[in-house]
Amino acid sequence: MEHFSNRIEAGRRLAAAFADREFEEPVVVLGLPRGGVPVAAEVARELGAPLDVLVVRKLGVPGQPEVAMGAIGERGARVLNDDIVDHGRVSSAQLASIELRERAELEARVARFRGGAGPIDLEGRTAIIVDDGIATGATARVACAVAHAQGAARIIVATPVGAPESLAELAALPEVDDVVCLSAPGGFMAVGMHYVDFRQTTDDEVTSLLEASRSTG
Repeated sequence: MEHFSNRIEAGRRLAAAFADREFEEPVVVLGLPRGGVPVAAEVARELGAPLDVLVVRKLGVPGQPEVAMGAIGERGARVLNDDIVDHGRVSSAQLASIELRERAELEARVARFRGGAGPIDLEGRTAIIVDDGIATGATARVACAVAHAQGAARIIVATPVGAPESLAELAALPEVDDVVCLSAPGGFMAVGMHYVDFRQTTDDEVTSLLEASRSTG
């Protein structure tokens, strides 16, 4: 089983997979908070591309919050699964209430991570969405939908390690152009098993990485 020393080493190895790649559109690298950001920072550094976070929130069905009827992102981005909304008999008022609550949490997280800086515009860009590992792929799927809703021209999902079936599901999404993964072991169990050091990434670490990217951009 392949192991990465930590997220920085994993990010450098993932960045190497993009070393000879050419892109038609301007690239922005988007880390999924929090653990995906240190990995994404290395990819952004290799590509000389701006680094940002892609903060998303799931919209859970009332009484079944684990069932996603949609998701939201910054700049008013929202994607809905109409079939689940209809099946759950979710009213417009319920949907609005849930979105209001989740958007407040999203904005609070954005403020913690990015401070007063605005998001990087994804319109017409290649968005490389990076996480430290992909288990179920739920967060990555939401992130791809939100990036697409924000106008990304191409979407690439990149991760050091992931579950083969989840990677296949991501690759099959119509909005996803490519999936880059260094290790997809059979019998995948948990992302942390593939890291020697998998300590939690802090809000301060995320903030520092974003500030460093903006100062050199």
